Amino acid sequence: MITGLSYYYPLLIPLAPLVAAALAALPGRDTSNGRYKMGWWALVAGFVVSIPVLWQVAHSADPIRVVLLEWPWTILPVWELYLDRLSATMMVVISGLGTLIYRYSIRYLQEDAGQRLYQTMLALAISSLLFMVSAADLVTLFISWQLLSWLLSLLLHNYSHAPTSRASFRTFFMLRIGDVAFLAGIVLAYHLYGTLQFAPLFERAVADPLQLTLFGGLAMSGATAITLLIFIGAMAKSAQFPIHMWVTDSLFGPTPVSALLHAGLINAGGFLLNRMAPLYALSSTTLHVVFAVGLITAVLGTGMMLLQNDIKKTLGYSTVGQMGYMIMECGLGAFSLAVFHLIAHGLFKASLFLNCGDEIHQNRHDPQRPQPATAAQHDRESSGWLTALIVSLVLPLVLVYAAHHFLDIAILDSHGLLIFLLFSWVTASQATLTMFHSNIEASVAVHGYMLVAVGLVSTVYLFAAETFTHFLYPEHGVVAAYFKAGALPQGVFWAVAALFVLTITGGWFFVYADREGQRKLRSGPLFTHLYLFFVNDFYLDAFGLRFYKALRRAGRALDRSQVPFLVLAVIALVVAGQGMVRGLSGDSLGIVVGVLVAGLLMPLFPFHVVYVTALTRAPRGLTVVLSILLPALGIGGAAMLIPNLPPSALSAVSVLAAVGAVWGSIKALTEVRVPRLLAHAGLALYSVFWWHLAQAGKLTHPSMVYALGVTFALGGLAFGWDRIRVRYGDLDLNHIGGLSRPMPRFALCMAILVMAVVGMPPFAVYFGYIAMLLGPSTTMSAGLVAVLAAWLAASWYMFGLMRRLLFGPHRTDLRYEDLGPAEIGAFVVVIALLVLLGSVPQEWMEAGVTMLAHIQGGVS
Repeated sequence: MITGLSYYYPLLIPLAPLVAAALAALPGRDTSNGRYKMGWWALVAGFVVSIPVLWQVAHSADPIRVVLLEWPWTILPVWELYLDRLSATMMVVISGLGTLIYRYSIRYLQEDAGQRLYQTMLALAISSLLFMVSAADLVTLFISWQLLSWLLSLLLHNYSHAPTSRASFRTFFMLRIGDVAFLAGIVLAYHLYGTLQFAPLFERAVADPLQLTLFGGLAMSGATAITLLIFIGAMAKSAQFPIHMWVTDSLFGPTPVSALLHAGLINAGGFLLNRMAPLYALSSTTLHVVFAVGLITAVLGTGMMLLQNDIKKTLGYSTVGQMGYMIMECGLGAFSLAVFHLIAHGLFKASLFLNCGDEIHQNRHDPQRPQPATAAQHDRESSGWLTALIVSLVLPLVLVYAAHHFLDIAILDSHGLLIFLLFSWVTASQATLTMFHSNIEASVAVHGYMLVAVGLVSTVYLFAAETFTHFLYPEHGVVAAYFKAGALPQGVFWAVAALFVLTITGGWFFVYADREGQRKLRSGPLFTHLYLFFVNDFYLDAFGLRFYKALRRAGRALDRSQVPFLVLAVIALVVAGQGMVRGLSGDSLGIVVGVLVAGLLMPLFPFHVVYVTALTRAPRGLTVVLSILLPALGIGGAAMLIPNLPPSALSAVSVLAAVGAVWGSIKALTEVRVPRLLAHAGLALYSVFWWHLAQAGKLTHPSMVYALGVTFALGGLAFGWDRIRVRYGDLDLNHIGGLSRPMPRFALCMAILVMAVVGMPPFAVYFGYIAMLLGPSTTMSAGLVAVLAAWLAASWYMFGLMRRLLFGPHRTDLRYEDLGPAEIGAFVVVIALLVLLGSVPQEWMEAGVTMLAHIQGGVS
């Protein structure tokens, strides 16, 4: 076995950005940018190492595996790097672009007040991308996947700007929607196939094509269900319609962030589909859905791009359209072409955004830029239209035949001919339309340059894509199998082709009519409605705002009246108690009462009133103590009593927990008083713990880690709010905010605790939550949906708490005072416990569970 540096040297690639992040995070001002430049050299070293890794992988039949450490979790025994041709290629691209963007950022944000935080998170995002593409299983990939969601939302940087603050929140939540679906796919994959490591998962899926029976008797293969759920996660990250609106929100951030986003982060969906390609090849249904979503996104994203008058929005919607093309390619089974597309798109879009930043910088310092176009510059001759038509329609056809005969690419033997023609026509049409909108005279030289450029680029692209396909998937028959799985039915294929032809023809007719002065089409009602529809992003923002306001009104109505709670409590108790009475005996009745008492301490719906009252009505000094003490007592009581409950009582607890998860989430979403928000968050999060106890019938290692993690995290947040009350009084979230600038140490501690509560790695809540869902006792039921919904809702109200407390403008009538050494020490202890709990050996936790069982036996 290879050991030493020759074994571990690939680890230098993802660790190099961590070094850069550590250097950037050093306290104090550095007017010479020395530490940032040292971090840049670390990134350069990582990029240099990635090149021999790619060379080694390309000349080896087996991937490189580097075992980093052993986990204390049975679902994930080891953490290792898995470097095959796909991951090694992506590491070269990511490390190279990341190095350039980091170096550009040093000068672009020089002397900015938030540069240290920005450079730190930028380096962490690059490292997360590198760890994601080198993951050997779905769990470690999902760790990096979530960290990217968090880092991207915080990289918006200018938190004192209200639109930026709102954009940060919406970015995180919309990405979180995809994360929840992705997690559901991971859970389903593990319960169907018993593994999350890529190679064994693919082998078992091929060997055992399981069938699932859904609601209403609908049958679906296991591979289809898993891939559809995972695809929703890819949709969110790669901005597929209708989960694309966060892309334009992210444009409030610095231009280097946009470059990293559009060159790297947004490509994560395409990488995920490629990594899971063997599983997607087992489901033609999913591939057809992928194609349809990509097609819609490509058409709508490109349409929105053409109507923008802001340079960054134009590039942003261009990315949405390009991601649609990439997803379409995956849907057709052209996975290698999608990877080639995302690499090419990343390279040129990073360049465009960095140049965009330079242009914005110059415009800010020169009020005469940009120069207005003159009327003469807008005049175009009919010959320009004719040349553009030839370029976009005739030239691609010539290139196809040349590629078939001279490059020996068998493109004429399949649907590839028409597909390439259609994509070439669309791309060439966009290129020529760009010329029409430019301020360059339409001369013969310009037309000639365009002919040469389009021909050269198309030929090289086709040849390079074909070569790259053979490099990425050298195994015989793999590419053909992917194309076969993604092949569209003949009728659908020709209908889509006809739609493309009509769209291109209609577009050129409109351009010709517009250039000839026949502008009646523009003044018609159809054009006006289409224009408004596209320029307003299909009114999705308006629909979302109305939905949010309706939700807020419903929440306020729930707060003003106790009737909904009483009705829901009665219904839940009736449903839960239907079978309990018949299953109870005289001995078990006392145990049930004991469990209900535990439900008063560690909240279980509808007996959570004691917990909520204690956290909202107790004197200020006792709130923090009670937020930790009550759940701790409830955990001990539940651990001792749950194993003795009859199955009927366990089912009742499961029902009450599922209802509590939903009710607590709804209540927390509407709160502006922090103590009440934390109390109802506790109800929702502890309900997940109760649900798992009822499923497993005992206290397990993951549930203990999860419950203790939630207790410490909520206790830490209660302590943080107590520090605010000491300084400024008992305010609500409408009267306090913007603390990130005047209280940076407090802001950092609170952000880390919120990160822990919403189930982000590397904290105990995340590992416990994932392990509970992947445990053998978890069943695919409505309770699982409630548990996932509670996790999504926690992302909303906890990130919202952080945003409203830390971001935005701060009050000028308050004298701010940051945390003192003793207060910081308390936060550090809590955060350290949250990290250490996730790495506690399973044997230690099981010993604690056994001890509780012995105590219970002695008491009884």
